[in-house]
Amino acid sequence: MQVFTYSGARFSPYGDEQRPGDSAALPTDGDWLAPRATGPLAARVSLPGSKSLTNRELVLSALADGPSLLRRPLHSRDSMLMIEALRALGVQIEQVEGDGAYGADLRITPPAELTGSAAIDCGLAGTVMRFLPPVAALALGPVAFDGDEAARRRPMRTTIEALRALGVDVNDDGRGALPFSLWGSGAVRGGEIAIDASASSQFVSGLLLAAPRFTEGLVLRHTGERLPSMPHIEMTIATLADRGVTVESPEPGVWVVPHAPIRGREVVIEPDLSNAAPFLVAAVIAGGTVAVEGWPTATTQVGADLAHLLPRFGATVRRDGGALVVDGGAGLLGGAAVGGVELDLSTGGELAPAIVALAALAGGPSTITGIGHLRGHETDRLAALAAEISALGGACTELDDGLALEPRPLHGGPWRAYEDHRMATAGAIIGLAVDGVRVDDIGSTAKTLPQFAQLWAAMLDQAAPPA
Repeated sequence: MQVFTYSGARFSPYGDEQRPGDSAALPTDGDWLAPRATGPLAARVSLPGSKSLTNRELVLSALADGPSLLRRPLHSRDSMLMIEALRALGVQIEQVEGDGAYGADLRITPPAELTGSAAIDCGLAGTVMRFLPPVAALALGPVAFDGDEAARRRPMRTTIEALRALGVDVNDDGRGALPFSLWGSGAVRGGEIAIDASASSQFVSGLLLAAPRFTEGLVLRHTGERLPSMPHIEMTIATLADRGVTVESPEPGVWVVPHAPIRGREVVIEPDLSNAAPFLVAAVIAGGTVAVEGWPTATTQVGADLAHLLPRFGATVRRDGGALVVDGGAGLLGGAAVGGVELDLSTGGELAPAIVALAALAGGPSTITGIGHLRGHETDRLAALAAEISALGGACTELDDGLALEPRPLHGGPWRAYEDHRMATAGAIIGLAVDGVRVDDIGSTAKTLPQFAQLWAAMLDQAAPPA
């Protein structure tokens, strides 16, 4: 059995049998010395499936009117937490032989009726803690939700209040956060409700995914001044449409979901384009090229924004068959002029740690805004990035809605991951250009990319031939 470690919790992303093509276990004990780039790259990287798509398709498969088959799904801590949560509600999920290099395909058979009397471990997965409560409300009986200690600091009040507005009995002792429990009655009436989803688009997606099963469907209205990560809501709407459910939006911030059957279907999961960010950023720093295989021609993933974000740092981007290729030229380490930028990342906040790490190495000042909601992610990412970059000699200060960076030479030292996979990979990016950067918890990447350390090392081994 292949075992990965994440913050002390052991789990197997592939079940009990090691599959052909599985990577070796991650180095997770103690600090991880981020490898330094020694020259331009000529790397091609193949990544596992999208976490966002895998977990949405798992939920829809559990609520569907027949079996579904997910091909090339992600096998990571977040997806395993979702699988185990759905199994606890009576959903049958089995591994079947697949053609991908990263584990089995998944066959999902929904039950005639979801069952309660279950305890859901959310870990640190926002998709589990925000998507599963509306699903659990359709089960019969009590369902308890809890997660990692850090998960108890993530905002959940919007989900809890939305369920109460739908008539679901929820007990959170006034915390507005994990742990909490609900009592499912086997059905949710639905109707019209209003929520403030300013802290996370997942509050909207979680309700939209379950809404076709509500007796009266759902009219959902967002009341906040802003709504981050709209592409994730568009992804939710697209996955519903592919299963026969049409979500209408008569005006911005309003969604109408009919009571309708959710079709079972076969789905091929796209590679995770947000997880591509550190690898593609590496080309800008080291120089040369990095290609990510299987890049879709059209997608709702926010990682697609990398194709126009990285040219802001002087890179060129092109398609090569089914791959997206970023060419960093000589690269920052080779003397290329990589200047600072002013960016609004309100639609793609999960790319911010990688972009901020790149900006910390650039030769000019940068301002990254539209990311205030990242304070409520796995950790307060704005505070964490500012603290870690500053600890290495950089100048990174928090703004109300983002970060400001000034160019300063960085030095080696410890880099804290804060149990956050994207903080861990941001440290790896800094380490490409700075000797002696030690990430304290590279195992946190198991949340969405258990093979990160191996893929990172393999990328750096693919050096460009001498000129």
